[in-house]
Amino acid sequence: MALLMEHQFKQLPADRQVETRPFLEAVSYLPPFFDCLGSTVFAPIKADICGNITKIKAVYDTNPGRYKTLQMILEAEKEMHGSEWPQVGATLALMWLKRGLRFIQVFLQSLADGEKDNSNPNLIRVNITKAYEIALKRYHGWFVQQLFKAALYAAPYKSDFLKALSKGREVKEEECLEKIRKFLINFSATVDAVYDIFNRMNADLDYKV
Repeated sequence: MALLMEHQFKQLPADRQVETRPFLEAVSYLPPFFDCLGSTVFAPIKADICGNITKIKAVYDTNPGRYKTLQMILEAEKEMHGSEWPQVGATLALMWLKRGLRFIQVFLQSLADGEKDNSNPNLIRVNITKAYEIALKRYHGWFVQQLFKAALYAAPYKSDFLKALSKGREVKEEECLEKIRKFLINFSATVDAVYDIFNRMNADLDYKV
């Protein structure tokens, strides 16, 4: 659990604005999460998340004052790019990044809620499938969906995943799940707030890759 707990997300302020710099700092520690699921299998999602973080940071670094919050980035880019927006710049990168974050959120919440395959309780396919179907499936074409189905069979056992999440330490399952629940409090609030920004600004796109 050390992988997540060492870099907690900040509690959001009352107006639920997501400050860009702390957000980027927190999400930059998440890509190794996918190594715990099997580095080769989930490498494309990990690479997408890394690439999108880099793109958002590049825009933020050009003017940290102007881009202090994620909403300010979207508003500025909408003004700058006109009809090309939202399919450009940091807005597009954040659109895909939030989907990867939603995948992590739903997967961890499913584990924390005790959802499992009763005939194979040490498998995490049920949890990963739920996360994929909610967060990513609708944006993937047939070929990518087939790759994901194949990837499921290479997913680790729950016990091995939790051990990897704890950086190789042997941990009790319930102790680890309790730490996941704590991590999810600020993480889920942040992911939900990013989705709200996109909904308010009508910035989401529904195309498939």
